[in-house]
Parts: sequence; structure tokens; C-alpha cells
Amino acid sequence: MTSKRIHKVEQLILAIDIGSSKICSLIADLKNGTPHIIGVGVQQSRGVRKGTITNIEQASSAIRESVNEAKRMAGTNISQAYISLSGACTKSTNMGGIINNPNNDIGIQEINRVMQTALYNAKSMIPSNYEVIHVLPYFFKLDDREYVDDPFGMSGARLEVSTHIVYVQKSALDNLKKVVKNAGIEVIGIVLNAYASSIAVLNNDEKEMGVGCIDMGASSCDIMIHHGNSMQYDDFLGVGSGHITNDIVLGLNTPIPAADMIKIKYATLNELTPEDLDSTLEIPTNTDDSRRVSLEILHSIVFSRVLETLQIIEQSIERSGLRNNMGAGIVITGGMAYMNGLKELAKGVFMNLPIRIAEPKEVNESFKLLKSRDTPYASYSTAVGLILYASGKFTNYELDSNKKLKHTQNARSSQKSNLSDLEVKENDLTDLEVIKNKEDDIRIKKIKEKRNGVTEKVVDFFKKMF
Repeated sequence: MTSKRIHKVEQLILAIDIGSSKICSLIADLKNGTPHIIGVGVQQSRGVRKGTITNIEQASSAIRESVNEAKRMAGTNISQAYISLSGACTKSTNMGGIINNPNNDIGIQEINRVMQTALYNAKSMIPSNYEVIHVLPYFFKLDDREYVDDPFGMSGARLEVSTHIVYVQKSALDNLKKVVKNAGIEVIGIVLNAYASSIAVLNNDEKEMGVGCIDMGASSCDIMIHHGNSMQYDDFLGVGSGHITNDIVLGLNTPIPAADMIKIKYATLNELTPEDLDSTLEIPTNTDDSRRVSLEILHSIVFSRVLETLQIIEQSIERSGLRNNMGAGIVITGGMAYMNGLKELAKGVFMNLPIRIAEPKEVNESFKLLKSRDTPYASYSTAVGLILYASGKFTNYELDSNKKLKHTQNARSSQKSNLSDLEVKENDLTDLEVIKNKEDDIRIKKIKEKRNGVTEKVVDFFKKMF
């Protein structure tokens, strides 16, 4: 008689990353607060485009297949999940809150109360057709002590907080929940893609210094900046590596599968050698013929798209007003992060900022299970971030998608308090001016000469074709 290990459902975590190119499901067994990956399921995405649901039935089917694959590997029938949320239909704002504290001791109730106050203060700015999913505190102030990392256990008569609040269009959220429910899964937590990816790849030193995180995927780029105690800025760009494929399809008149192969095998952002400049590729066309195309033309097409993408991201970072607070620079993850020469090009665009290409943290040996698969490990950043989030590896404090306070320190759980019944009183609703660093508008020099040269080559090539 063979024995089979039985996992208690309450110790399991199911994370579902609902992307436009793939649906990734991970199941982890939580042992002493540390997750161990025991199930993986990856399916090609259907019914999802640029982060939004476009076909309920197709998306539900893809999610069901991905989850079932992970369940079979894990030998469990878990039915509750944390899911990712694209930034395509989200907005965000920064808002503060202040409370008076007569008893002078700061505990979980006081922290929850001041964060609920910040959320209340932001309600007039949030449209009625949007729903809050994250309230993240990036600065605390206690009496006259500014930038308190963690006020828990401290003494003070006045507690202030500055928070980053993310909210999503209700219809988009309803459709997302619907496709997951139709797949037989109950949603118990929702996490913004950019936030989840940052949990998976950023280290403590980077967060301490201030850092940007960019997850470059197949159809989008998710952007966030961690400054202070949490995420303070997020943005979304609906451009990814799939757009490079489309550019190759149009520019070289070749089928999509061939364009993907060409991108993976030959695309580079590094400067071409003299030998490369003289090289040509034989490629299939949409008319069943083949022809030869210079490697220089391919390079021009790819370089133009990636350069433009990075420049748009750089402009977003400028708009945040936090560029001078990013001492650790920028961390790039996601499937597109593996593109040859991306780091060097990013250094040219994000001048004076360090650049790191990152894969998700390997918490233990079980995470190597993901590395053994065909999918690049950096493509799992959001899914791994969901697992870590669910196991408590998130910002010290947060009001989650259920408006309930989450906190990382297990010792605080022993404090008996019914946070769900706590109401914000009118005398707590003091407006706090949002803390923002208004830096000089430093415009970064672009790689204009190279960009203009590339554009001319592409235009000339198209003129010859058409």
C-alpha cells in the first residue's frame, strides 16, 4: 500500500496570474510561514487582451485548465485563490489621514484607524464606478517625529499616515471575478500586478534606498516605485514583447510564428558588428515564398520599438516626481527582460540610474521547480509575488481588497481586536496634505542620434517594399 502525503487545505496557497499571453497557477504549501511550491500549471491565455477580459467563456476555460494542472501536480483540490489584477483598468492617488490618540499607545487598532481615515479622505476623489483594492502606507508620522518606519508599540498623541491608494473600474473587476468563479475558484485576495512583481524581485536594500520596478510582459509593462515604506506610484503601459513580434510581422511580411522565432533567435539591442551588418536572414513570407532580409533591418525594427517603450516608461517615472528618490535605480523583470542588450539600452534611457535585471527570489529549493520549465523564470514574477503576498511577505501594513488590515508581524496577531467592526469617527477625518517630493523637472537626454538614424533606416526599408 503506497502512502500519499495529504496537505491540509488551510496550509495551502493558490495563486493565479491572469495574463494576456499565459495563465499561470501556483500552489504552495505554507510551512512555518514559508511557502514551498508543490504545484504549477501554465496554459496559453485565451479571452484576455492587454490585461482585460474580452471573452468570459474562453478566459474561464484557460484558467480552469491552468488550475487543474497545478492541482494534479500538488495532489490537492484547493478552491480559493489570490489573483493578479492588471493595471489596465486601475487608477491611483496618494492621500493622508490623521487621528488623535488619547491613550498615547499605538497598537493595531490605532494603525487601522488612521489608515481607514486616509481611505475615507480619498473617497471624494474616487469615482463611484471604481473600487479600492490597495491602501498602502508609505510614511507614518508620530507627533513631531517624521518618517516613522513602524509606529506599532510606540507612544504618541497624534498619528499621521500618507498612503498610496489603488482603485479599479468595478465592471473590469466584476468580469475578472466572474471568469475565476466560472472556473470553480473563489477569489479571496486581489493584488495589482506591479505590486506582486515587486514583492517577488525587490530586496530590502533596494526598498530602503527607493527603487523602481518594471515588469515587461508580452502585452504590457507594469510600473511601480517603492519609496518610504511601500509602493508610492504605479502606472501601466499597454506595450510588450508581443508588439515587437507584430512589428516584425508587418515590417518583414512574415507569419506570426516565424516572427516569434526570429525575435527569439536573432533580435538584439546591442550595436551590430561589421560582420552582422553584412549578414542576411532567409525568412518565410505570407505568400509561401521566402526571401532574404538584412540583419540590420531586423535590428532597426526591434530597436525602435524597445527604445520607444523605455522612453515612455522614463516619462512616466518623471511624472511621478520620485526620480530623485530612486537611489537603487530600476529593477526590470518579466519575459522581455531577457532580451539581449536590454540592460545596456535601459542605462542609456534612464541616465544616472542603476539597472538590474531580476528574476523572482528563490525562497527555497522548491522554487527551482519553476526554473525547470520551458517558461522563462522572470515570467513568473507576478505569480511568485502572489504566493509571497499570501504568505505575509508584503508591506508592513495594508488595507487589502476587502478593506481589512493586513500586517506582517505574527506577534501582532496576538493582540485581541475586532478590526472589522472598527468605525472611523468624524473627529478623525482631518485632511492631511499629501506628502509629495516636488523635484526639479529634470529631462533626461534621449539617444536622439541613434533613434533618428534607426527611424530613417526603417522608413527607407518600407519605401523600398511598398
